Amino acid sequence: MKETMKYIVLLGDGMADNPIEDRAGETPLQISRTVCMDALAQMGEMGLVKTVPEGMPPGSDVANLSVLGYDPGRYYSGRAPIEAASIGVDLFDSDVAFRCNLVTLGKKDGSLVMDDYSAGHISSDDARIVIRELKKQLDDREIRFYPGVSYRHLMVWKQGEDSMSTTPPHDITGRQIEGFLPKGSGSEKIADLMDRARGLLASLEINRNKLSRGEKPANAIWLWGQGRALKIPKFTTKYALSGSVISAVDLVKGLGISAGFESIDVEGATGYLDTNYKGKVQAALDALESVDFVYLHVEAPDEASHKGSFEEKIQAIEDFDTKIVKPLLDGIENKFKKFRIMVLPDHQTPLSIKTHASGPVPFLIYSSEDRSKKKNEGTGYNERDAKKSGLFIKQGWKLMDRFIKN
Repeated sequence: MKETMKYIVLLGDGMADNPIEDRAGETPLQISRTVCMDALAQMGEMGLVKTVPEGMPPGSDVANLSVLGYDPGRYYSGRAPIEAASIGVDLFDSDVAFRCNLVTLGKKDGSLVMDDYSAGHISSDDARIVIRELKKQLDDREIRFYPGVSYRHLMVWKQGEDSMSTTPPHDITGRQIEGFLPKGSGSEKIADLMDRARGLLASLEINRNKLSRGEKPANAIWLWGQGRALKIPKFTTKYALSGSVISAVDLVKGLGISAGFESIDVEGATGYLDTNYKGKVQAALDALESVDFVYLHVEAPDEASHKGSFEEKIQAIEDFDTKIVKPLLDGIENKFKKFRIMVLPDHQTPLSIKTHASGPVPFLIYSSEDRSKKKNEGTGYNERDAKKSGLFIKQGWKLMDRFIKN
């Protein structure tokens, strides 16, 4: 048994939701069977935390920055620079990075609409073909495209502008895009790139083949989430702990790398229901042999929410409990004597709106010292019981201090 304290954050992206009227007014967390998380909530500490400060966008970038212990109001610089860090793209101070989604646009009443923000969750192999064509046709002295994972990619504008307004594509599913195109200084160039890309992608063989198979083509790009390089203090400096991050999502990897963590790639980690849960758990347990802190992120609940699929969100939450929380807890209890686990979402992703919301989310903290202590008999891990606890962390970035220092 090892005596040093180990810290693990298990983050189920977008698990939190609103009460659903036709489901007896319960949330997906209340409806889901989550035996392990419920047990931890009964033995440990539970409350609500506001991870998205007032006036800031409720994105995973802002929320995960907060969960990691960094004040978004002080450090946040945009989503895309975080993803640039993940894929090893170094940004100069004058560079502006943009998230580049591969999307499917359709037509309705003669107008272009956002049919699918993920181009049918395009595979990374297919996406690389598309990005390669964009690089060939659109890269120049100012513009560079970089491949990422699935539908999530990067564009960098050398000496670009970052003050324009852009909209996440998952916020406008099924809606006409005209009112959500980039606005403000520099937006003409970005809109022109999107137009040119649409013309190029329509004729790609890979998209023609997808259409013939009844699949959604990657027939457009959507540029958003712009910003300049993220600069935050290292987690090791802030908390004197070494760490690793495990995620299928470039955004979360990039935050971890920016904080000084090692990013661990897990084969078969997809960011969806078919992700390699077992591989993620084993990677976390292996990492804890040499580091103090692991941040394990699971994207599936958020993706199900963006689709508006109740059934898939329930599955994602239950899989998180049975395939991540339980085996991780079993494994760490066999390996380490002293540990602390924190379980939470980064933000709400209500099924009713299919996008992120800024309300508070439930968290639980369980320590190896809490074994067999039933402090909260009958409590479940969900929004209602977390609120009943009376514990509310208004400044979300202070939760990490409570987790590590308490």
